[in-house]
Amino acid sequence: MGERGLKILAWTAALLCIAPMIAAALAALTGDLTTWGMLADTVLPRYAGTTLILTASVAVGTALIGTGAAWLVTLYRFPGVRVLEIALALPLAFPAYVLAYAYTDFLDYPGVVQTGLRDLFGWGRRDYWFPEVRSTGGAAAMLIICLYPYVYLLARAAFRQQSASAYLAARTLGQGPWQAFRRVSLPMARPAIAGGVALTVMETIADYGTVSYFGVQTFSTGIYQAWFSMGDRAAAAQLALCLLAFALLLATIERIERGQAQAHMRGSAGRLAGLEAVTLTGWKGAVAAGFCALPVVVGFVLPVILLGEMAWDSGQSLMDRRYRAFMSNSLVLASAAAVVTVGAAVLVAYGARLAPGRWSKAMLLLAGLGYAVPGGVIAVGLLVPFARVDNALDAFMEARFGIDTGLLFTGSIWLLVVAYMARFMAAALSAVDAGLGTVAPNVDAVARTLGRNPLRVLGEVHLPILRGAVLTALLIVFVDVMKELPATLIMRPFNFDTLAVQAHRLAADERLNQAALPSLVIVAFGLLPVILVCRSIGRHAVIRPRMRPDAAQARKA
Repeated sequence: MGERGLKILAWTAALLCIAPMIAAALAALTGDLTTWGMLADTVLPRYAGTTLILTASVAVGTALIGTGAAWLVTLYRFPGVRVLEIALALPLAFPAYVLAYAYTDFLDYPGVVQTGLRDLFGWGRRDYWFPEVRSTGGAAAMLIICLYPYVYLLARAAFRQQSASAYLAARTLGQGPWQAFRRVSLPMARPAIAGGVALTVMETIADYGTVSYFGVQTFSTGIYQAWFSMGDRAAAAQLALCLLAFALLLATIERIERGQAQAHMRGSAGRLAGLEAVTLTGWKGAVAAGFCALPVVVGFVLPVILLGEMAWDSGQSLMDRRYRAFMSNSLVLASAAAVVTVGAAVLVAYGARLAPGRWSKAMLLLAGLGYAVPGGVIAVGLLVPFARVDNALDAFMEARFGIDTGLLFTGSIWLLVVAYMARFMAAALSAVDAGLGTVAPNVDAVARTLGRNPLRVLGEVHLPILRGAVLTALLIVFVDVMKELPATLIMRPFNFDTLAVQAHRLAADERLNQAALPSLVIVAFGLLPVILVCRSIGRHAVIRPRMRPDAAQARKA
């Protein structure tokens, strides 16, 4: 296959990723506005208000926790810092809806905490006040706990790559550590932090499992209710268009901030990661250790203990035939989606490499937009046009040949795989594109002069070099698909349930003990990419000597 054919395949893959969003927008603009008017007068303001409150709360919470923890582990030494700098990434393994199941059983009225308080103080139901976990605040807390590592990882990378000269200049001019951080280091890292916050906000607006379980009405729950409860696909598409516009705005902000971060993170005279770390002892060390340990305990250690106890009490076993089917369905979907998505990502990234320029950048941007779009939007964008195709084909075959074709496209596994590809292409593309960036252009030129066409250059040169990047991309997409809920709920074939769907169904029926087992399996798979991230952190860590505060003052003097 020549260069032209590879470019056509690359553009086809990119356009296939953007097609669900275009279809959702067209369905919204051409649909009946009757239900939309009713929604605008009743629940739409509530959807908008709750979504904004939720996203603002998550943005502030993840920014504070992620930035603070990143600064502490970068520039200070305190008890347990070597373990905590890696453990702070572990809550990424938890989907927010799994945390919601665990903490509802722990904090709700019949849970361990409130039951213990009543037994200890002899309180009755109306004798005390306790925060309601099934609320907008509770949903925000669950999302903050599992999403702050996005900000932590990006902020830590930004701090480590900053020029040390600016920070040291501020210290020599009499600024304390807090003033130097606030006036120098934080402004330089702000683009990276803003990019991480944008990612957490995009994940928040895409969340369905947490908000639906807590009964919080957002655009995500509204799309699902309009599709299934009201049976109005046009209203679902119109709600999806509102959410799509917000998601694309956030994606644009994140793209701009990422570009600025690359410019701000370059250091010219040493990096902060190479500075001698200040050792915190006494109450200062305890406070720093507690600040970093609390999100790890709340976001990983305690939920694992709670879910393990719940799963043990449920009496269920993964060896049961039903659970073997759930695991098999999840593995089939995740494996197929990972192979298709990463294969398409390789085509798109290599197509952009063959013809660098404005159009290649546009292709990469289009292919990666799906990560900023909720799974429900992509599901609606695919089901609306393909449902029409199914109905038209069935009517034609029935009228012409008397054959009832049924649903050939809608509700099929391959259409669900296309939805996953559109949703998670950005994750695969990021890993593959970074791997290709390490290969010098001269390598391609040499291979071409030896008579290799572009396809053979990809197969014989680039893919062997990209084995690590491709494996990472496969693993990340595999785990993302395992955790994905809204698209799977809407588009899965009949009687084809996954671990995520089973956990959601059991939790919706208030059978939390039974929901713990599939939730734990999802978390176990989610640990794999987090371990890769942690290994990468350790591999690039700089060994810094310990430095006592009095020694630091002496050096400054």
